[in-house]
Amino acid sequence: MPLALLALAVGAFGIGTTEFVMMGLLPNVADDLHTSIPTAGHLVSAYALGVVIGAPLLAAVTARMSRRTVLIGLMALFVLGNALSALAPGYDWLLAARFLSGLPHGAFFGVGAVVATNLVAPERKARSVSLMFMGLTVANIAGVPVATLMGQHLGWRATFLGVSAIGLAAIASLFLLIPHDHTHAPAGGLRGELAALRSLPVWLALGTTVAGFGALFSAYSYVTPMLTDAAGYADSSVTLLLALFGVGATIGNLVGGRLADHSLRGTLFGGLTSLAAVLSLFPLLMSAEWSAALAVTLLGMAAFVTGSPLQLMVMEKASAAPSLASSANQAAFNLANAGGAWIGGLALAAGFGVTSPALAGATLAVLGLGVAGVAYAVDRRREVVRVGRVVATHVPEQSGALHL
Repeated sequence: MPLALLALAVGAFGIGTTEFVMMGLLPNVADDLHTSIPTAGHLVSAYALGVVIGAPLLAAVTARMSRRTVLIGLMALFVLGNALSALAPGYDWLLAARFLSGLPHGAFFGVGAVVATNLVAPERKARSVSLMFMGLTVANIAGVPVATLMGQHLGWRATFLGVSAIGLAAIASLFLLIPHDHTHAPAGGLRGELAALRSLPVWLALGTTVAGFGALFSAYSYVTPMLTDAAGYADSSVTLLLALFGVGATIGNLVGGRLADHSLRGTLFGGLTSLAAVLSLFPLLMSAEWSAALAVTLLGMAAFVTGSPLQLMVMEKASAAPSLASSANQAAFNLANAGGAWIGGLALAAGFGVTSPALAGATLAVLGLGVAGVAYAVDRRREVVRVGRVVATHVPEQSGALHL
């Protein structure tokens, strides 16, 4: 694999750290800015909103630019947003800075995935995407815990300054390692990129992302109360257990990349089936400490097996102009984050028990399988129609030859 993928992984590591670290810093931020924790929680939503808006918007407006330049520019915007977060004089300023920090997130992964696949042979495309995403999963193992400890001991502003430093390292890596000959934008420009969103297979792939990762976040958003109230862990142990989720996600991401290069759709179906099975077993696995730790690890593995296949599928369905569709998949991921957490919360509010969000997630995983099945049927139907047209086109020529 080319060394240039390391530059993409460094950027993904910084993005993953700043995305998830706010959850651990909410009490510190709320206390320092004299606001409540629920109000401080809007800082998480502001970042997600920035991702959803920025992913398709920035990918569209930069469609004619060199992808290498786009990646560097997006990371510069990321550094600016995190630096402004560290310097924010009050809550409203921090809210705006978090929104700004989220804007480049989806476009970076979307454009980065296109660059990554152009760096390797066709049979290694999924693996290249998984290596870029590895920066995101490793952030849950090392970046988020270290950044959280930094914020608790040095203040939350130090955390965002540290993340800004990671962003500067990513800019240097992108500048030095991403080759110029793999960064040209498609000739179709903005109009070609927008045309990708008119394709039914693209929307079905995006729908699979929303349902599949909504299943993950339905459970993961409430995994802390599951671990403490159901499994009996102390609050101090949760950080280590969440690192186990990162370990599982990293393993699943790498395995999914390798498997998808052999069978893209088979890996997707297998991953969603595994995710539904793991989430269905959560009430049982959360009955003891050892099995709860196993459940958290398996959840990360099963969910992130599908990451690379879904990203690559969207890109293939929009092969003429993949950047916008690829970035839109990251927006779908964050819609899944918000929607999954909301659905899991409904299950809790209905009084179905502390592990009920996992069962709601299992239902969403089954829904994701259904959408993926419809996508497969649509592809098969289109292939049959295409073959039929080819045969119909050649039959008259053959008949004429026989007549003569």
